[in-house]
Amino acid sequence: MTAQQPELGPVGYRIILENDLVRVWQVMLGPGETQALHHHEHPYLVIAVEGAINLVETVDGQLRDAPEPTGGVVFRPAGDTHTLTNVGETRYVARIVELKTQ
Repeated sequence: MTAQQPELGPVGYRIILENDLVRVWQVMLGPGETQALHHHEHPYLVIAVEGAINLVETVDGQLRDAPEPTGGVVFRPAGDTHTLTNVGETRYVARIVELKTQ
């Protein structure tokens, strides 16, 4: 018997731009809110429009602190599957820019 794959949600809550090169997602989490488990098929940038203190939990249960100050930019390679929880006291707003070509 094979293990059932977890159900995955979208990378963000809405796409605000997409073309052949990039896909840009809007992410918004209030304090205590969690973004559903999702998979990053492409390398991506996270641009914190309104920063917050976040916690990443990978599909295999590993926890990673992810403080994201306002204006901060982070690059991540493709392949990550995780949730994101805003553990801070402020709203978190970000843009995720997926790079469709390598």
